[in-house]
Amino acid sequence: MSTYLTTEQLAERIHYEPRTILTRLKDSVLVEGVHYIRPFGRRKILYIWEAIERDMADFSESRAPFVPMANGGVASRG
Repeated sequence: MSTYLTTEQLAERIHYEPRTILTRLKDSVLVEGVHYIRPFGRRKILYIWEAIERDMADFSESRAPFVPMANGGVASRG
């Protein structure tokens, strides 16, 4: 079973402004059909919490061992 959230509910959970979710995250890192749906083909957007939670953790873990450097490279933390 999936947990569906409005933009405002998602914003509360991930500590982002609703506007940021709609203008910067939606359709760049949040993908329709994976992270959100438009029920019945309407304008309303419902976000799928489990998919977002999973992908946030995966993205975070894949980036964790590296530190960005001023010259554009990355250094290992370990």
